[in-house]
Amino acid sequence: MNRFLNPLIVVALWPSVALAQTPVWNQVGEQAKNALQIKGDAARGAAAFVPCQGCHRKDASGRTSGAYPRLSGQHATVLIKQISDFQSGRRINQKMEPFIGEHVLNAFEIADIASYLQGLPISATNGKGPGSGVSRGNELYKKDCVECHGSWGEGNAEKFYPMVAAQHYRYLLRQAQLIRDGDRRNSNPDMVKAIKPYRDSDLEAVADYMSQLAPPDKK
Repeated sequence: MNRFLNPLIVVALWPSVALAQTPVWNQVGEQAKNALQIKGDAARGAAAFVPCQGCHRKDASGRTSGAYPRLSGQHATVLIKQISDFQSGRRINQKMEPFIGEHVLNAFEIADIASYLQGLPISATNGKGPGSGVSRGNELYKKDCVECHGSWGEGNAEKFYPMVAAQHYRYLLRQAQLIRDGDRRNSNPDMVKAIKPYRDSDLEAVADYMSQLAPPDKK
């Protein structure tokens, strides 16, 4: 009888195991929770950011190729959450691991770096899309994106929604493809549902539109 009982036990336990392994998109680790409570020091953050400049550039403007995002001006809360996701493995980037792993950055350093990056000016010379998809992209953005990312692509710091305005077109497109195809594990399930039906041309259009948005004014 045991040879029949064991598979039944496995099947009975599988839903709870799968649920436990399913990542919660807006969950943050203990270090990040602490970092969110710390008032970061931008001067210390500038020094801590130096090892990151090789990829993200000295002004944190990223790369127009889309290999690295613009970090300058991004909400500190968003930056802290994404660092947390990299540290926990909810988001994977092996190249970044030596620079932001839990054994490298503590809560104070995370808060300092996020504070520094948030305070940097946002360049309008980001990598933009071809412009041909702006009209269609505007329609899609207003239908599916504006509720979270804001009318002007400004995002929402309290809810961890990133600023998408003035982000590099190729980076926006690549991340949208990863999210639609289920290859980015820390994706907001609402966004996955919204863009799941999108064709490649739809993703290109909305990325084109977002890349053309002017940097929001800092208050």
